Amino acid sequence: MTRRLGLAVVTSLFLLLPIGARAAAPLKALIVDGQNNHNWRETTPILKQLLEQTKLFTVAVATSPPKNADMSGFKPSFAKYDVVVSNYNGDPWPAETNQALVRFVAGGGGLVSYHAADNAFPKWEEYNKMIAIGGWGGRNEASGPYLRWRDGKAVRVQEPGRGGGHGPQHPFQIVVRDPDHPIMRGLPPVFMHASDELYSWLRGPAENVDVLATAFSDKKFRGSGEHEPMLMAIKYGKGRVFHTTLGHAKPQCHCVAFIVTFQRGTEWAATGNVTQPIPDDFPGPDVPVVRPDN
Repeated sequence: MTRRLGLAVVTSLFLLLPIGARAAAPLKALIVDGQNNHNWRETTPILKQLLEQTKLFTVAVATSPPKNADMSGFKPSFAKYDVVVSNYNGDPWPAETNQALVRFVAGGGGLVSYHAADNAFPKWEEYNKMIAIGGWGGRNEASGPYLRWRDGKAVRVQEPGRGGGHGPQHPFQIVVRDPDHPIMRGLPPVFMHASDELYSWLRGPAENVDVLATAFSDKKFRGSGEHEPMLMAIKYGKGRVFHTTLGHAKPQCHCVAFIVTFQRGTEWAATGNVTQPIPDDFPGPDVPVVRPDN
């Protein structure tokens, strides 16, 4: 009897606590894959594991039909989640699915564009507004301006040319441009990323976008000679979009610079805040840090 009474008192006290003082329910993340010019079968399990490692997320996966198959039944329930992570670059989705994603993000949901997801849907106007800039897929000056970092600020450059490109993979420094943004807060001002594709010449609407970090696209690596956006935060309606160009394949997904910014960016997209501490192994400006493949 005494034990039951004690449990009843504890339960009553718990119920009297403010909502914020109780243990928060896990955030729900959905990774969308199924088609990509990159190896989504290899990277999706890593992305899922990285989010689960934070203890903040439960993660589900929605896999589309293969290329040129019937896509009419592909209708993920975006509204059931706090954030959608796109690892998708392939055939167009049904109009109903497009509209569902627009409603979800505009209504306050989160979206993460991971690496080649910014190659997707070159003709879908609202998607390109959500990701701000993208590449390939026939993108050119009609798709919108380039977004570059010049003289201490992000600038929209209106000039003709391709949309999207990169030279050979190589390690590069990432420079923080908005140290006060929740995703970037506490990170060193410059840090190294392991050998990866340095996306350049991305272009699009480039609206409502905060360039969080850039990298110099060196012409000796067949780059643009510009400081190119690597990490971005975009406002779309009431929603939040985190756009990372990093993480080409499995090796890059074990780089601490990618891991930490992806985890923090996904939390911010889901909630508007970041609670994760900076790990002790986060790299400085000279040497990238790659975690072992467990």
